[in-house]
Amino acid sequence: MATHSALTEQLKRNFGFDSFKGNQEVIIQNVLNGKDTFVLMPTGGGKSLCYQLPSLLLEGTAIVISPLIALMKNQVDAMRNFSEEDGIAHFINSSLTKQALEQVKSDLLSGKTKLLYVAPESLTKEDNIEFLKQLKISFYAVDEAHCISEWGHDFRPEYRRIRPIINEIGEAPVIALTATATPKVQHDIQKNLGMLQADVFKSSFNRPNLYYEVRPKTKDVDKEIIKYIRSQTGKSGIIYCLSRKRVEELAETLNVNGISCLPYHAGMDSAQRSENQDKFLMEKVQVIVATIAFGMGIDKPDVRFVIHYDMPKSLEGYYQETGRGGRDGGEGQCIAFYAYKDLEKLRKFMQGKPIAEQEIGNQLLLETQAYAESSVCRRKLLLHYFGEEYEKDNCACCDNCMKPRKFMEGQDILLSVLETIVEVREKFKAEHIVDILKGKETTDIKTYQHEDLESFGSAADEDEKLLHAVIRQAMIAGYISKDIENYGLLKLTPAGKAYIKKPVSFPIVQDNDFEDEDEEPTAKSAGGTCAADDVLFSILKDLRKKLSKKLEVPPFVIFQDPSLEAMATTYPITMEELQNIPGVGAGKAKRYGEEFLKVIKEHVKENEIIRPEDLRVRTVANKSKLKVSIIQSIDRKIALDDIALAKGLDISELLDEIEAIVYSGTKINIDYFLDEVMDPDRIDEIFDYFSTAETDKIEPALKELGEDEYSETEIRLVRIKFLSEIGN
Repeated sequence: MATHSALTEQLKRNFGFDSFKGNQEVIIQNVLNGKDTFVLMPTGGGKSLCYQLPSLLLEGTAIVISPLIALMKNQVDAMRNFSEEDGIAHFINSSLTKQALEQVKSDLLSGKTKLLYVAPESLTKEDNIEFLKQLKISFYAVDEAHCISEWGHDFRPEYRRIRPIINEIGEAPVIALTATATPKVQHDIQKNLGMLQADVFKSSFNRPNLYYEVRPKTKDVDKEIIKYIRSQTGKSGIIYCLSRKRVEELAETLNVNGISCLPYHAGMDSAQRSENQDKFLMEKVQVIVATIAFGMGIDKPDVRFVIHYDMPKSLEGYYQETGRGGRDGGEGQCIAFYAYKDLEKLRKFMQGKPIAEQEIGNQLLLETQAYAESSVCRRKLLLHYFGEEYEKDNCACCDNCMKPRKFMEGQDILLSVLETIVEVREKFKAEHIVDILKGKETTDIKTYQHEDLESFGSAADEDEKLLHAVIRQAMIAGYISKDIENYGLLKLTPAGKAYIKKPVSFPIVQDNDFEDEDEEPTAKSAGGTCAADDVLFSILKDLRKKLSKKLEVPPFVIFQDPSLEAMATTYPITMEELQNIPGVGAGKAKRYGEEFLKVIKEHVKENEIIRPEDLRVRTVANKSKLKVSIIQSIDRKIALDDIALAKGLDISELLDEIEAIVYSGTKINIDYFLDEVMDPDRIDEIFDYFSTAETDKIEPALKELGEDEYSETEIRLVRIKFLSEIGN
């Protein structure tokens, strides 16, 4: 057993630190004593050192099983920087050439290498197992150990094979490390690695320097993010999205709006990913937009904001990702955008999976939803999720604590909840308990004949969200617990049983009310517009009318109402700004733009208007590859129904895309298709109608031309021809 001073001396000599952080010293001492060790330590707490230092002090080579190639490279480079000998640390994974692999093996056999990082996939290869049997193994370190558990946020089936392989290579002590584990996941890890008797070292999960906030995700989310990043000049940040497509699109949007950023996701080739990661570490770019593939083990201490464009699939994922912020103890703003619709999409994606997996995924999503919608201190909620109690009622560092909260007395509802859990013998989940209280006759309720219970319908008048809020807050207060083995079943704690006998006041906080992102804004009074400046909107409409008479084209051919509304809201005064108005595009801007810009400039000057130019989100030029591809197909005279088929669209969706193209001023010619599918007289009749029509809407056209005579598709096709020839 090494003394305190000897260990501190080794720490200083090998890593240049004067003292240990938190539990590091006792953990290292435990590993040196040859005991199985389980380490729960939040991101930034210094987990890596817990196996790096003992590996240098013990005889043999320590094997570190780690899931990410980027993390291995990062850590091996760091170890080599601390040592004079490059061979001190190596990794084996799929990225190595045959020659590089031979060098690694040679260093291992000669005893130079103290630390060998291995991907779990490489560990399972037979020839690697045979080779590792020749080495003296000091201990095994299983990093990111939550990957073992299906309840963890990053489950990897190959992690389940680690224990049998350790037994095959040769037994040695095991240290398992993770930055996120609920009591359920912790049990799973220990059971699977055969280390239920391990010494457990758990550091607090509280990151006092992180500020947590959840915002409703509206249609203007891109604009909100741009505005926020512009307020964070010179500060590094990460934005997490769930899909690769969204990563690419958002990175492009941020770049055209003057924010230096790069994308990062598993679909990019590894060289490009490494390059983008390095540029972020070297501060050549301010922001990385990434899927969850980014950031594990990447030690950038000064990430000042972490934005979740989409809510993650689990609270563990959320905690892990927000943990990238403020690792130096400085400021770390964690902002998540939440829309219930996003979680519904995630539920749909799970439908093809095995039932057990769906069940787990759904429970994890419910926890995420609860976190987002709850008005309770976010720190308290997060820490409770990881089995840690946060004593304060107000952390003063999350959005819920920073705003006045609505409290109400919850004693009666809590009593009903506790009594119902007892009535069903603690064998059901929160959703089922709420259905009983609401008096819902669901299939499950009927199956178990729970409509006959005394508590059935006892809280029928209460809001469902409120009942869920009471259950969650009762868990935090210690009256209810969730069964670890049967995740989700509600049990009463001794305190809960005592509460039934002697109830006391139970003030609860009402949940936040998140509008759905797709709800339309409330309509203004009749005759109102969606333009911010009604006066300018009227001026622009008059100008459009004047031009329409002069050019002898209907007003809608020049610009549609939504385009004028956008002009009367963002006040474009340059040709470039005008092109970014929805439905304008380069063609229309050139053809009709000058006069509109002149009028807007005068209006802005006369009324001393401060333009919201800094809030305007520039759209990516030719953003849609689909539109470009459609134009090219039409140029090659491919039939529209064939184009639709090739693009996986129905004909109506294809016409939506083509209409967007012509409304923004691009000229296209679909005569070749019209001549195939429509009689020339019918084409002429619809064309003539639009020449004198007041509006380009379909309903009045059907009414005028006769619904029995013409179909909506025919009218839309000829409208495309008309707009392209007359307007563009």
